[in-house]
Parts: sequence; C-alpha cells; structure tokens
Amino acid sequence: VSNSVDEAEDRLQRQGLANALIAPDVRDAFFVTDDPVALFVFEWSGRYHQKALIDWRNIETETDLASVSDSIARSTRGQRDFPTAMGYALGFAANRLRERPDCFAKTIDVAGDGKNNDGFGPAEAYNAFAFDNVTVNGLVVDASILETRADLMTFFTDEVIRGPSSFVEIADGFDDYEDAMRRKLIRELLSQMIGDAEATAAAQRG
Repeated sequence: VSNSVDEAEDRLQRQGLANALIAPDVRDAFFVTDDPVALFVFEWSGRYHQKALIDWRNIETETDLASVSDSIARSTRGQRDFPTAMGYALGFAANRLRERPDCFAKTIDVAGDGKNNDGFGPAEAYNAFAFDNVTVNGLVVDASILETRADLMTFFTDEVIRGPSSFVEIADGFDDYEDAMRRKLIRELLSQMIGDAEATAAAQRG
C-alpha cells in the first residue's frame, strides 16, 4: 500500500487476492493433503507501517477459505502516504512466522510494483532476522512508470526471492493481479504437497 499504489490499484490487489483464494483450482490445491495450510495476511508500506489483515488462521474447510476471502475483500487500506520498505516487511513477516514453529513448510509472499526505497533492504533483513527453512517468493506487478519489467525482475530475482524452488510470478499490471496471484498460489501449494510427500516417503524408508 505504498504511495505508488492508488486507490483503484489497491482495490484490484485486495479483491484480486480475495478472488484468487476461492478460485476452484486454488481451493482444490489447499485440500490436496490432510494437513491444513495456515495463512497470515498483512499490508505494508513504510518502515513502521505493517497492518495485519488476517491473523494466523488454519484453513481446514472451504468455509474457512471463504471466510478469509470475504475478510480480505472487505478490508480497507490502512496507509497511503509512505514509501516501500521491503526489508522491514520481510522482518515483520519473519517475526510472525516464529509464532508457527510447527509448520512443515514456511513461505513468505512479497508482492510489489517497485524496489525497496525506504530503510534497509532485503539483504539486510536476511542477515538480521531468522529465515531458516523459509522460502520467499515474489509477485512483480509490472505497472510502474519509474522502473521497467526487466529492472523489477532483476531486483526480485537477485535480492528478494530466497530458498529452494523460490520463484517470481509476473502480473501484467494491476488488472492481471488476480490471475497472477492464482497462478502463484497453485504453484506454491502444489510444491508443498510434493515436498510433504517426499518427506513422508523418506521417513517411511527410515
């Protein structure tokens, strides 16, 4: 929700995430295993401006997923006038992940239309906070008039994403945010299912 994102673009992100979560293929991916997925959703902008939209919630039923989607769709923007402090957002996410030590796989999603321009950046966050066994994936929104897609992809690829099988998804502007988020969620959820199956097989082999 940094100041590069206007009100219409904010709604496209918010509604896009809400719709992506209940898309049939995403919904199916949530329930491919018996282990629930836990979600925590927050908005961020400046150094000290992170706001939880959904506190930790186990998604055990389709009703849980629909409830989270509805809460995100009805949420309102908390900030409008602050820059992009991505390092602080990553640090905030890392601290919140520490509340869920029992998770088999831990993933942080970072979506943005620009580079870090406030405070320390991703590299400093990775040195200062606990990111052991955490995967960080990125969603680049190609809508900025200040930076090219190539520049943003280089920044996200070289400085933001982290961990095995991490990746960057691209939205062709905010109108494409919903589809990009849907693709991203499916890829993440199914990759965790494969990882879970491999871990179970290894344990059975003893």
